[in-house]
Amino acid sequence: MKFNSTLEPTIGMIDLTPLVDVVFLMLIFFIITSDILPLKSLNIQNPTLELHSPPRTTQILVVMDAQNVIYVGSKKEIIDLDSFQESLAHEIETTLKAHPGADTTVVLSIDKRVEYGDFLRLFSLAQASGAKLRLVYSDICYDSPRR
Repeated sequence: MKFNSTLEPTIGMIDLTPLVDVVFLMLIFFIITSDILPLKSLNIQNPTLELHSPPRTTQILVVMDAQNVIYVGSKKEIIDLDSFQESLAHEIETTLKAHPGADTTVVLSIDKRVEYGDFLRLFSLAQASGAKLRLVYSDICYDSPRR
């Protein structure tokens, strides 16, 4: 059976299907490999405390989860305890350069399942930085005096 066709093949038409496929694959690749894990997605269980504190304009977030993994800064940068003091000093310096004259506060959000000795080591290293410390207790914070 023979069909009559009035369509003629044109050389000027470009098939965009492979281009769309490549762009779609690149989009999937960049979505998977990007840093989209915010610190709010970490499962940290903070104890509660009935004290309130005023908000701070410049804060450096330090998180220690139940597996003693330490995250410093707004990125999900993982730091070990040995290099914590250097990394915290770098974050404080960066914050002071971005906001000169501002009061920098180190916010410690430590999971309640962390052993007390590990908490004390992290707390003493953060205290040695000279910045104000703020401990997070289930969205309510307690400010420690500056030393």
